[in-house]
Amino acid sequence: MPNPKSAQEVLATELKEIYSAEKQLARALPRLGKKISNERLKECIDMRVEQGGRLIDEIESALDEMETSRGRPKNVAAEGLIKDTEEHAQEIDDEKFLEPVLVASMQKLEHYCIAAWGTAKSLGELLEHQEVVDCMERALEEGREMDENLTQLAEEELNPAMMEGEEEDEGEEEEEEAKPRRRRASR
Repeated sequence: MPNPKSAQEVLATELKEIYSAEKQLARALPRLGKKISNERLKECIDMRVEQGGRLIDEIESALDEMETSRGRPKNVAAEGLIKDTEEHAQEIDDEKFLEPVLVASMQKLEHYCIAAWGTAKSLGELLEHQEVVDCMERALEEGREMDENLTQLAEEELNPAMMEGEEEDEGEEEEEEAKPRRRRASR
């Protein structure tokens, strides 16, 4: 963060960081959506992209009102979380494992965004920037709802699907491990 000289500059920096994160997500999420087949997860990704687009427009408007440029280097925190998510997507071949991992990664990103939106909302309240407050309140509400939807999807569908066949495999492994012991015991 550049050395701020006022609370207004701190708010502007927070908004620029959110702007950068949302722009990065707008590029990354559709690519990730192509790697999955679960319709509910695709809907969550599409909804998040739509919400992010609206947030980008609102932040642009708020920065214009504050007479502040949008220019800023990439948000490195969001960049790191997105890079981690993309690496998982490249490394994991089996969709039954990929989808739960992507949900976990999306939730990490959403939690980061929720923290940033809350900070910007508080600063907006302090500085009486109602447009920022309204925008961040909506983002917070949508973000919390998205997090709940992702948790529900993971718990109801993706995590159980990830476990399918594992109990059978474990039983077979236990039988195989027990065979050599039986042979040794019979000698």
